[in-house]
Amino acid sequence: MNKTTTIFNALTVILLAAVIVLFVLVIKKPKCAQAEACNPSTTVEMNNLPVAYINVDSLLLQYDFAINANDALMRKQEDARLRINTQAKRLQEDMNDFQRKLENNAFLSRTRAEQEQTRLLQKQEELQKLDAQLTEELMVEQQNMSLQLRDSINNILKVYNADNRYQLIISNTSGDNLLYASEAYNITNDVVELLNTRCKK
Repeated sequence: MNKTTTIFNALTVILLAAVIVLFVLVIKKPKCAQAEACNPSTTVEMNNLPVAYINVDSLLLQYDFAINANDALMRKQEDARLRINTQAKRLQEDMNDFQRKLENNAFLSRTRAEQEQTRLLQKQEELQKLDAQLTEELMVEQQNMSLQLRDSINNILKVYNADNRYQLIISNTSGDNLLYASEAYNITNDVVELLNTRCKK
């Protein structure tokens, strides 16, 4: 009886020890929501993601070429607006003068009044054409400026990423494309510095 009890007690101790060991192993094992998340081959440290982003709004506010091109475009828009407004004002004055003459029977003949009216309508049509032409020229210039900016940024990114440290560089405009990202992934200042250095050269 004593021998059976001793064996039984020994087995109980061994089983208890085994249960404790299993319990410790289960607790120490990391819990994963998905099996793939625990696989070392698929787990990537956040600090080592080969991704970066550029805040385009900040870049355009700091990039010398973009600032100068935007200023030049704004000056042309202002000059065009001034030109159109000046001619429109003159045309309005001529139309008012025509109306006064018409009301006061100042024209020597009906033919002369019709000629003046035709001249004013032609001037109005020319002004509308000029307005459309200047608007189109400004749009073309703005598109060319955008293409030059994009081209210079793309070229500088090839230089900046010559070591292939980034597999993906995202543009972010007014927070539209990128909802959240750590500042560690923001390379805007580095790219602006490189762009301005090249621009000065």
